[in-house]
Amino acid sequence: MNLTPRDSPGDVYTGVANVLKRMVAEDAADASDPETAATAAALAPHIDRKLVKQTVMTSVYGVTHVGARQQIQSRLRERGAIEDESLRYRTANYASRRTLDALSNLFVNAREVMSWLGECARVVSKGGKPVQWTTPMGLPVVQPYKAPSRKVVRTIVQSFVLQYDSEGSAIQKQKQKSAFPPNFIHSVDSAHMMKTALACQRRDIAFAGVHDSFWTHARDVDAMNEVIRDTFVELHSEPLMTTLYEELRETYPEAADEIPKPPPLGELDLNEVKKSRYFFS
Repeated sequence: MNLTPRDSPGDVYTGVANVLKRMVAEDAADASDPETAATAAALAPHIDRKLVKQTVMTSVYGVTHVGARQQIQSRLRERGAIEDESLRYRTANYASRRTLDALSNLFVNAREVMSWLGECARVVSKGGKPVQWTTPMGLPVVQPYKAPSRKVVRTIVQSFVLQYDSEGSAIQKQKQKSAFPPNFIHSVDSAHMMKTALACQRRDIAFAGVHDSFWTHARDVDAMNEVIRDTFVELHSEPLMTTLYEELRETYPEAADEIPKPPPLGELDLNEVKKSRYFFS
């Protein structure tokens, strides 16, 4: 939301909450479905940034409808909203579904990319192989998710089960699929951090960073802000999805024909990022 210039910083959680409010208001006014209208009316007073924050945060990790329902149900319980347990469950169930709908409506392109990455992982893991790729910095990555091996240990007193990793264990196909979208995005984010660190080094700017938090001396903040934007534009000007698509086809030739082509690019002018005050602040 902050990739392009704006007068104030955007907040994705507030944005999703506002979309959810509009959707719920429409449902509450729909006389053709009295049950849904009643549930929507019960939810409406409780929609705010905090209610949807956890679900929005975990959506990039493939949160399920059940997981989203549990998150929202916990938020409603914490604030003492909707005392009737049965009604609270139904309301959370409805709220989770509509929150995920709001996310899809607000971030159409992002959801398309996530779905594409998940489908690529499904095709690859179907053959019993873990998903692997190379980051924009040239670092090879392999997802390690495998089903744990088990061994029963029996003693005179009791028996217990040990779980341990084994090279020969079968991969966890569902985990390979659900983890690939966030892992790939994190690998791109890490490449941005490394490019920023290297560019700062070339300009003799002190740099330290943890994930998406970058630091330097106060005197160099303006210079680092410029570097951050320049390296972001440089990184995302590369055909990242096409490169990944071609790498997967080459790495898994037996599944090459099934790996779907990446979705089309959006219309964002990357150079606008350089003018955005709140892109990184």
